[in-house]
Amino acid sequence: MKNLILLITAILISGSLFAQRPGVGASPEYIQSLTSQWQGERFADGRPHVPDIMLQRLEKCTLEQIWGYLGARGYRNQVAKDWLMLNPGETMVGRVVTARFVPARPDLDSLVKAEGKAEGRSQSGGINIWPIDILTKGDVYVADGFGKVKDGTLIGSSLGNAIYGKTGKGVVFDGSIRDMQELKETEGFNAWIKGHDPSYIKDMTPISINAPIRVGEATVFPGDIVFANDYGVVFIPAHLVAGLVVSSELTALRDEFERFLLRQSKYPSGEIHGDWSDKIKDEFRAWVAEYPGELTVSKEDIEKYLRPRR
Repeated sequence: MKNLILLITAILISGSLFAQRPGVGASPEYIQSLTSQWQGERFADGRPHVPDIMLQRLEKCTLEQIWGYLGARGYRNQVAKDWLMLNPGETMVGRVVTARFVPARPDLDSLVKAEGKAEGRSQSGGINIWPIDILTKGDVYVADGFGKVKDGTLIGSSLGNAIYGKTGKGVVFDGSIRDMQELKETEGFNAWIKGHDPSYIKDMTPISINAPIRVGEATVFPGDIVFANDYGVVFIPAHLVAGLVVSSELTALRDEFERFLLRQSKYPSGEIHGDWSDKIKDEFRAWVAEYPGELTVSKEDIEKYLRPRR
């Protein structure tokens, strides 16, 4: 009987969380329920407010570091690959705003437009601008455009510049863009897309804003932190960012320190790459204390890292 009660309770909670929401945009309460493991400050729309310093630190990570950290915690479906980049060689990190598009049908379009009007969304221009209207500084617009390229161009140069003006960032689209040449000339703007086409967007309807979406093999929540570079795109749950940054910085420090020791030929390679002796740990502490750059990790983080592993 106890197990039956627990099962019924779980079903009711799940049904409440993922039930059809009234309207296109998610409520702050809904977003808070999705991201309930985040314990910090939030934006007015309910998304976690991961501090800017953490986003800046995250830019120094690698895709492999992030993938390993998330996978070890059960998040194995957060990486999406095979992108066309507007400006290769750059890294983009920001707070996710999501939108999901589906192929249009007249009855659905009428419903979505009525819901959008009731929510106070713009009635001039296309409804594809609705996700852009809510963007703020540091946001990255992430859209499930179901991989559509021809007639699936979610933005052109005008909307791309509007996005950059609002966010200082770019976009990640499982879809396409137009005006590729003009957008490439917009300094600071970048895009991870599935293609580009000269056509205008057609027969696509946004059915949700700031709800969970699928991008390739990844599940994306509003308020996730996106990390994108030449090697792929990864979506990081907000509550894991701080631990990830510390872990990645410690790993990077260890790698740099090991290279420093190897150049000195002071210890056998096996002692440097394996479990450190107390003498090497003391040298590491002294080396970190004189480190020329600013660090996120604290002395407590260092000591926890140096404790014997059991």
